[in-house]
Amino acid sequence: MKNQLKQKDERKAKKGMVRDLIILGIILAVMVVLLIEFPDKREPVIDTSWDFFLEMIMILPAVMVLLGLFAVFVPNETVVRYLGKTSGLKGIFLAILLGALPTGPLYVAFPMAAVLLKKGARISNIIIFLSAWACIKIPQEMVELQFLGIEFMVMRLILTVIFVVIMGFIIEWIMKLDDEKGGVKNAV
Repeated sequence: MKNQLKQKDERKAKKGMVRDLIILGIILAVMVVLLIEFPDKREPVIDTSWDFFLEMIMILPAVMVLLGLFAVFVPNETVVRYLGKTSGLKGIFLAILLGALPTGPLYVAFPMAAVLLKKGARISNIIIFLSAWACIKIPQEMVELQFLGIEFMVMRLILTVIFVVIMGFIIEWIMKLDDEKGGVKNAV
């Protein structure tokens, strides 16, 4: 039985890899066509793509090492207790805090979210974490305070938190409906 599950997971991983390679191929083909069609944009596109690639190469290895350490040393029970289905308000606040504190590009948050999800974090808390990472940053709040004033900063922060939490619960509800209809149980 265990061997069958392992083979099923391997087939699923291969299908995912093939899908990803097909998508990458389509994106590259579209890029080549667009670069041929608009030759004056070739240099800025290639420069920007190269800069982004270099940034990812420098950041992602460190992120992967940290995620590996997190996956090994943080027990699943701890993640379930603080971010799982029974975490309640504590889980929401922790997800917002975990998303708001670090600085860095959003693509760093996705592998972190995947590890948290595998360890038993609630889907709504993962959505809240990713959304907080994207829209709530301590340095960003300080810039807003300096240039736009405290009223704007506080109002935007409150509205962002409210709608991030609502969005997390709506997405979780939609995913539960999909599961009940026979959808994919675990997207990770």
